Amino acid sequence: MAALRRLRQCHPTGIAISPFHTASRAFAKQHYKMLVVGGGSGGISMSARMKRMLGAENVAVVEPSEMHYYQPIWTLVGAGAKTLTSSGRSTASVMPSGVKWVKSKVQEINPDTNTVRTDDGNEISYEYLIVALGLQLHFEKIKGLPEGFEHPKIGSNYSVQTVEKTWKALQDFKEGNAVFTFPNTPVKCAGAPQKIMYLSDAFLRKTGKRAKANIIYNTSLPVLFGIKKYADSLWDIVKQRDLQVNLRQNLIEVRADKQEAVFENLDKPGETKVLEYEMLHVTPPMGPNLVVQGSPLADEAGWLDVNKDNLQHKRYPNVFGIGDCTNLPTAKTGAAVAAQTAILNSTISKVLKNEKPDKIYDGYTSCPLVTSYNTVILAEFDYNGQPLETFPINQAKERRTMYHMKADVMPHLYWHGLLRGLWGGPGPYRKLFHLGMK
Repeated sequence: MAALRRLRQCHPTGIAISPFHTASRAFAKQHYKMLVVGGGSGGISMSARMKRMLGAENVAVVEPSEMHYYQPIWTLVGAGAKTLTSSGRSTASVMPSGVKWVKSKVQEINPDTNTVRTDDGNEISYEYLIVALGLQLHFEKIKGLPEGFEHPKIGSNYSVQTVEKTWKALQDFKEGNAVFTFPNTPVKCAGAPQKIMYLSDAFLRKTGKRAKANIIYNTSLPVLFGIKKYADSLWDIVKQRDLQVNLRQNLIEVRADKQEAVFENLDKPGETKVLEYEMLHVTPPMGPNLVVQGSPLADEAGWLDVNKDNLQHKRYPNVFGIGDCTNLPTAKTGAAVAAQTAILNSTISKVLKNEKPDKIYDGYTSCPLVTSYNTVILAEFDYNGQPLETFPINQAKERRTMYHMKADVMPHLYWHGLLRGLWGGPGPYRKLFHLGMK
């Protein structure tokens, strides 16, 4: 139950607040021209852009967590290639200076009165609102979790509390089944559930344990990866490395005390299969942010209902959305957020001038598919599931250069480019590399 409480909190404390911007808990009614709810990658990068557009004193960010994490690197943390410490910095250090940091949790958004209520009872009013609240992890929707994480041999790269348990399980592996799962819900970074499988395979080969391992990837999807060009390459890797992929298999229960995982066959509802494991990596079911879901801003499924071309809300023109909390029909990745910041910046600039937004988001997203400790397939694609590659080479091939980009270049770009509102994705470079062609 301690694990359950920790997973629900998910907000490590103990980092001092920087003197360069103000944190607020108990002020009376506050009003801002631009209010940003959520201090993840979308929220921080947009607040930096809004500071430049409107002035720091007109911008506030509501975010309860004292720590900010670069989550894409957790794939490598779970495989022992990076440390958890390297993935985090204090929220104070990434908050744009002068911007008001309201260190509270959003409890309710009321777009009809242009107000947001926080968990400490404060009400904040706004002229314009950017919703960047991310999505919700639901370990509890799998029977036996999250309390199962109290046991060894089970981890998840999707939570700060459980990512190091993945690496421990991998190191402790002796022989038997190493099982990796993909849930029957939308997820963030849809490649991550299988990246850890390829890295585990590489680690077990390196340590001489691969011959005693049966590596199994059970996915709820009917495909290995949603974009055929990259899926074809991944199937080749699966065959070469003797990895077992089972489609339409959904994890419904973990019996951590017995080291058993129970899967339902989605094509034959009610039919289940029990797998014993020596290592289990769980990708939790995910869903809309609960505050968004409970507000008039949500679509029928609970996601923030925005225009897919310009990220403006469909019914409330002074509300905008970015990242995982939205219903944009593209993969939920950090790369997508980067591209969206440039579009949203342009949209807001036009709206403030009473002009029609004219910059259109093509759905660009990217997934660096880590296939070993030194190779990556760089998948990049648009709304239509068509490859939208930055480099004039075949990115469906495993490359060492792309691994270096994933492990070393992208974190630098994140901390010093994206979060400062200076990086809006590789679009301009793609045009350059392709001589103006798509």
